[in-house]
Amino acid sequence: MPDMSIARLAAAAEVGVETVRYYQRRGLLPVPSRDGGIRRYDGNTLRRLLFIRRAQAAGFTLEVAGELLALDATHDRTRVRALATERLAALDAKIAELTTARTALATLAESCAAGTRGPCPILGAFDPA
Repeated sequence: MPDMSIARLAAAAEVGVETVRYYQRRGLLPVPSRDGGIRRYDGNTLRRLLFIRRAQAAGFTLEVAGELLALDATHDRTRVRALATERLAALDAKIAELTTARTALATLAESCAAGTRGPCPILGAFDPA
């Protein structure tokens, strides 16, 4: 898809035009020169934009996505692996937190279903008093 307008670039990556502009302001995407008053984007910019989206889908921040883009040019596997390992650890911690919350809520739901009188234990668990 060579020679795309910003609207076509955004549509190809399934993001809004303002997202493209935001990434440009952050230095994640280049700002091409104007050709007849219109900025034209090439396939490399689309590739970078899709890379950023996929990195975000994996839970990386924009800062880390930018670092990963820079590392792509250096082939620094050690740093890429370290960033991935850090992200995996964060995901594991979040999964553990969600599992604990799920178990607690399931227990409360069972307690609520078992009783017929008084306040539901779920509401009592959320009341700070």
